[in-house]
Amino acid sequence: MACKPKGTEYVSMDYTTLSHLRNSHPAWRLLRSDHAPLVTSFLHRVFVAPNVRLGASISRVFMTENKINFLPFPQVKDSVVLFGAGYGFEVLREAQRLARSRIHYWGDIDTHGFAILDQLRSQFGHVTSFLMDRSTLLAFESVWGEVEQKTLRDLPRLDPEERSLHDDLRDNRIRNNLRLEQERIGFDWVHLALAKLCLDL
Repeated sequence: MACKPKGTEYVSMDYTTLSHLRNSHPAWRLLRSDHAPLVTSFLHRVFVAPNVRLGASISRVFMTENKINFLPFPQVKDSVVLFGAGYGFEVLREAQRLARSRIHYWGDIDTHGFAILDQLRSQFGHVTSFLMDRSTLLAFESVWGEVEQKTLRDLPRLDPEERSLHDDLRDNRIRNNLRLEQERIGFDWVHLALAKLCLDL
């Protein structure tokens, strides 16, 4: 049974709004600048590396591969959101706290998104997917896109539902080269998914 979050007013953040934030928000401008690698490296060295054990109060981790979803992600009690930049989650191997936290990975619904999920499970086997299901894909058919090149290999760490959807995408059973980018999913849908997890926002 779904739980309704308490005392929270939702602000719908559509694709146009988030795209505008990407161009106007100072944090996004920093991440898009030519100096982003230097700044990110400094922040990692000074703040992340010395604190590789996540705070004791953190019991749940959400991972996303897109800045558009990372920055406005709803605040969830006792949770943290990590931005992985695609296949870059390998740097988290030493974050020991992750092994004891519930981890939710939110990627694009395409063969690459499922490949990243499979890779992440090679390090943290208890990861669950977030908004990477068939019902989410079908709910946002109006904003489907195409991927230029698919991954074709088998992904042994997917669960049966994930594998079924991945295989349909890989084999073009729904539509050729189908892709649903995570930033196309409305944040009202995100809030509903969090409510189904019975989380306090």
